[in-house]
Amino acid sequence: MRLLNSEISYEIAKLGHTDHICIGDAGLPIPEDVKRIDLALERNIPTFMGTLDVVLDEMQVEEAVIASEMKEVSPKLYTELLEMLNKRCRGVKIEEIPHSQLKKMTKESKAVIRTGECTPYANIILKSGVAF
Repeated sequence: MRLLNSEISYEIAKLGHTDHICIGDAGLPIPEDVKRIDLALERNIPTFMGTLDVVLDEMQVEEAVIASEMKEVSPKLYTELLEMLNKRCRGVKIEEIPHSQLKKMTKESKAVIRTGECTPYANIILKSGVAF
């Protein structure tokens, strides 16, 4: 067991099929009515990818949603992200949508995990799958 954060563990345990959580960069606006789990300590600590790696150990992911702008603006992150998702979540559907639409989707998230990441568009919505 890698995940030590009790708030994140609790939110993952409560997820039903297709419920979702968001992992966001330091600048992602978080809607007032959505649970905020703020991990940000300083610039790039913790990282988006490091946080995602740990969350993927605990969560059954059926679909991931990312900003379409990431591919052009942060191509290194985009490549690393796709590699991780394809390796860790075989068969996961990856949807790319405009960042403005992703921000609107966070209003329906069960929680938003804020990292210290400062790479543009380092945000993902993870939709819960089932383990059977």
